[in-house]
Formats: sequence, C-alpha cells, structure tokens
Amino acid sequence: VIDDIKTSKYASIFHPEFLLSGKEDAANNFARGHYTVGKEMMDQINDRVRKAVDVCDNIQGFLINHSVGGGTGSGLGSLILERIAMDYRKTSKIGFELYPSPIISTCVVEPYNA
Repeated sequence: VIDDIKTSKYASIFHPEFLLSGKEDAANNFARGHYTVGKEMMDQINDRVRKAVDVCDNIQGFLINHSVGGGTGSGLGSLILERIAMDYRKTSKIGFELYPSPIISTCVVEPYNA
C-alpha cells in the first residue's frame, strides 16, 4: 500500500520520510502486530513521531486513524497508542477506529482482533 501511495497522485500530500513500510505484515494476528513485527518497527515509528512533534511550537494532541480488524492495525496500532500515552502523558489523544463487519469479513480472526 505504501508503494502505491508513493506513486499515486496523492504522493504530494505525505512527506516521504514519514511513510514507513516493513519487511512483513502481521498476517491478521494481533499478537504478531503488537509483540513481534510491531516491536521491530517501534524505534523507527518513535523517531518519526518525535520529528513531527519537534516541528510543532505547541503540540495540542494526536489524531490516530487505524483499523482494528487486522494484525497491523490492531496490534501495532495499540502499541503506538501505548507509546504515545507514555511519552506524551498530558497531550490529548483522539482515536478513530475502523471495526470489521461480520457480514463482509474476509478473515475469520477479524472479530478476535477487535
């Protein structure tokens, strides 16, 4: 998905330094997204969050958009939220979560991740 964004007409919206991609995905597994694949990427993610915050004069808060059906959105998403909560305790955090639909779900484990 990241490669598609970089080559699309929307590429100018995002700074290329803040588009991160890993070697593998979490395979619709919360635990892989949170404890293995996600943990490997957290140093990069923390670095990018700090760079974005350092540019701000007075950070008001964070808006977080993530899916909770797959492993990356649920596992890595919650890991990022935990880290932001620890590092920026007094800063507002607003999350917009996308929940899976049991009617059109493409994966058996989506309800368990949510």
